[in-house]
Amino acid sequence: MDDAEGLFALIDANRDYLGRWLPWVDVIRRSEDERQWVERCLMHKVEGSGTPPLIIYRGQVVGTIGTEGRIDPLNRACEVGYWVAEAYQGRGIVTRACRALVEHLIGSLGLNRVVVRAQPDNWRSVAIPQRLGFTYEGIQRQAAYVGGQFHDLAIYAMLAQEWAALHNAAG
Repeated sequence: MDDAEGLFALIDANRDYLGRWLPWVDVIRRSEDERQWVERCLMHKVEGSGTPPLIIYRGQVVGTIGTEGRIDPLNRACEVGYWVAEAYQGRGIVTRACRALVEHLIGSLGLNRVVVRAQPDNWRSVAIPQRLGFTYEGIQRQAAYVGGQFHDLAIYAMLAQEWAALHNAAG
């Protein structure tokens, strides 16, 4: 909760950039909005249906990563979402954070399926599941409403058996 103010400031400073890709940016208009989001994340973590959301780089919060909504315990599946401030892109920060989160979700929590969805033209975001060996499953047509327009989302998924095979091959 202590990071809510700083997180709001980071979103506000990156509003134009993030608003090109993420539908929730227009909803977060004041620090109280961000505080409510942090409270929901903490509640999901306490319930065992969420993950810690912050991406910290060199002691500074630079973005968030986590399960979008709740983890589906019946199907042992979830969706992962992430963002990082524009100034911190291209450093491998989100790729490392996503790798650690997927390892936790599959390795520690025993999930079978992890999904990442991103706009196909958001090449930085799409590159992360590609780098990590996720399988491209297709396009959800007009699945996101961002900036007053509908946008397609590319779907990438990782199965537990694929994750294990990748790690066994890496040695």
